[in-house]
Amino acid sequence: MPTIFTRIIDGEIPGRFVHSDDACVAFMDVRPLAPGHVLVVPRTEVDHWTDLDADTAAHLMMVAQRIGRAQRDLLSPARVGLMIAGFEVPHVHVHVVPMNSMGDLDFSRAEPNPDQADVERIHAVLSAALAG
Repeated sequence: MPTIFTRIIDGEIPGRFVHSDDACVAFMDVRPLAPGHVLVVPRTEVDHWTDLDADTAAHLMMVAQRIGRAQRDLLSPARVGLMIAGFEVPHVHVHVVPMNSMGDLDFSRAEPNPDQADVERIHAVLSAALAG
């Protein structure tokens, strides 16, 4: 059975994409740890990041870095955090999180019902910045 991320990649479930290429996609997290939280996900289902081939792993980091720079420039957080946890979905995903404190990486503080207008606004500015 495909993971929820594969279903998002395949268009079965809607996603707010900010990046897409042959190797990976990046989309807004539906339960953000902080406004602007993005997931970078390989198109191929791999459960654990240590099982990624070196080229895909490097590519995910390159995309995450590009997104992190855009988040930093557009959202002005104190830092942009990067995390790979892997407990929620058995499909590698890199969390790229604009953060103002270490608490912004606490999954127990994820927002289950983010303001959709705010999510859409951030999605629009990130998408525009990354398109260029």
